[in-house]
Amino acid sequence: MAGHFKATPDGGAAVALDEVEIAILRSLAVQLLELIGPGDEPAEGEDPLAALFVEGPSEPPADPALARLFPEAYGNEDTELRAASAEFRRFTENDMRARKREDALTVVRTLDALAAEGDGGAVLTLSADECRNWLGALNDLRLTIGTRLEVTDDEGEADSLYRLPDSDPRKPMVMAYLWLGALQETLVETLMP
Repeated sequence: MAGHFKATPDGGAAVALDEVEIAILRSLAVQLLELIGPGDEPAEGEDPLAALFVEGPSEPPADPALARLFPEAYGNEDTELRAASAEFRRFTENDMRARKREDALTVVRTLDALAAEGDGGAVLTLSADECRNWLGALNDLRLTIGTRLEVTDDEGEADSLYRLPDSDPRKPMVMAYLWLGALQETLVETLMP
């Protein structure tokens, strides 16, 4: 199973991870949580339904990685489309952030439970719901790292990333990006009918 998800009989998936892989995945998920930011939990005594009607930001994030995670809905070619994107963002970004936080928290929680079970590596077994959370988090992590690495759809650029010398400071990020892609791909394959 080493590094590749395999389907489980209950519709979930399992993957063998060593303690270094667990630590890297957990660290990346925590960093993603920090990037996305804290949620807006209702204060004690505050109506929890009121939180459903809180409007989000209307401007896209300045950080390129956040802008990639929360893209413009309609582009920004003209004033009308910018206005529509701002309106869409106001009513959807808070929910998108909450979902992305939940996905990353699921990764942290499942890895923490796995680490608590024993020494070193172990087999991580996910339910079908946890698989969906993991897929979301793996996608968000790849988008974030890819943005930081300035990855585009250019095939030549992707090839150059594979051939980075070990001395290049981007090499660990590239290795994480490629590894997360392989995990994501095998998880998608296990969930296909």
